[in-house]
Amino acid sequence: MDLSLTGRTAVVTGSTAGIGHAIARGLLEQGATVWINGRTEQRVTHAVGELRAAMAGANVQGVAADVGTAAGTARLIEALPDVDILVNNAGIFEPKPFEEIPDGDWLRFFEVNVMSGIRLTRHYVGGMRQRNWGRIIFVSSESAINVPVEMVHYGMTKTAQLAVSRGVAETLAGTGVTVNAVLPGPTRSEGVATFVDRLARAQGISFAQAEAEFFRTVRPTSLLKRFETVEEVANMVVFLCTPAASATHGAAVRVDGGVVKTII
Repeated sequence: MDLSLTGRTAVVTGSTAGIGHAIARGLLEQGATVWINGRTEQRVTHAVGELRAAMAGANVQGVAADVGTAAGTARLIEALPDVDILVNNAGIFEPKPFEEIPDGDWLRFFEVNVMSGIRLTRHYVGGMRQRNWGRIIFVSSESAINVPVEMVHYGMTKTAQLAVSRGVAETLAGTGVTVNAVLPGPTRSEGVATFVDRLARAQGISFAQAEAEFFRTVRPTSLLKRFETVEEVANMVVFLCTPAASATHGAAVRVDGGVVKTII
């Protein structure tokens, strides 16, 4: 099984922490040159320093750019004109009752969660097609299928990512470039951990109790009955980026802990 990514260059958006950071580390472990991306120079510098300290000899660089905007995406492309692997991981979420979600929030979520990936894919796919090798991953969510009642706008963007990833894959039929979406389940990322911890403190209970309550009431179909780790999600993303995953193309691959009940 060929998992080596030596000689390949990857960029992972939204990779200063959480799932994106774990993906970046996994790609580095397989020999890729990896570019970290985040919105601020401070966070990018810190994340790059962490990886360099943990992985002697790792070829990791960083670029600060807000890919949730057209200008920020252009800044990233200017710093990194070409890549072999694009992981569209940048995203935002926020629980809010449907009636209270204004137009601005719908547009902001679409811009960050969907347009960031569209713009970057549109730029990088030409070089991948020319070289006849490339990997494009959209980090979606089980919320693309089980649209959460507490954040419909987020679910809308995750479903849109599935349409985009499949559609782009169709344009690459017969090439060595693959496009896939990965659907994590509830994951203990930086943002989720902060949110659950805040809920726990407000209710005067422990994090473990809040986690158990979440899976009892909010995601009762979960088979794991716990938050996934960022590494568990990253492992699947990294595999899909390797030569070993060359026959997985145009797929929506679930790493959801069994939350989605449908068989296919």
